[in-house]
Amino acid sequence: MPKRTLRRSMLAHRKSLSPEEFRSASLRIQNAFLDTDNFKRARSVLVYSPIHYEVDTELIVRTALASGKKVAFPVVVEHELIFREVRDLSSLEKGAFGILEPRASERFFDVEDADILVVPGVAFDLNGHRIGYGKGYYDKTIHRLEGHGKLVGLCYDFQLVDEILGESHDVKMDLIITDKRVVCPVAP
Repeated sequence: MPKRTLRRSMLAHRKSLSPEEFRSASLRIQNAFLDTDNFKRARSVLVYSPIHYEVDTELIVRTALASGKKVAFPVVVEHELIFREVRDLSSLEKGAFGILEPRASERFFDVEDADILVVPGVAFDLNGHRIGYGKGYYDKTIHRLEGHGKLVGLCYDFQLVDEILGESHDVKMDLIITDKRVVCPVAP
């Protein structure tokens, strides 16, 4: 299935979730992530601010901060993502595209120093490929972390498909967590 068609289908399915389905699945996904050794060993976690019924990350953020981990969120600057550290959720305000992001006064966090980067996606496959919204912000920013066990995709189980035709610029996830399973992608 072409990426454009898959993206449209997945976004429509995600939009059709009831608030209860969203909350329940998001909670299962976040708890599964919090149970991973990746999270337990991490000193820093980079997360996204969810939009349009993306898997919520609030529990991850609160748990990470409560356990003394550094937490950073992305900020769109021109055509790139940079990350800024936060000490609590009140440090977030609406930014580009109406997405919550850290205030400009928050400290810069170098993506290469991240122990884990939680990556949003519209669809993922069993090989770790990902489809985002099509702007390429994450792909351009995080290539240097690929293959180092740091990239974690969170999605609902219906967003995990057998195969997405990857392109050379696509970044592959090291771990994908759904509301029903944890997948360590295999090489194609």
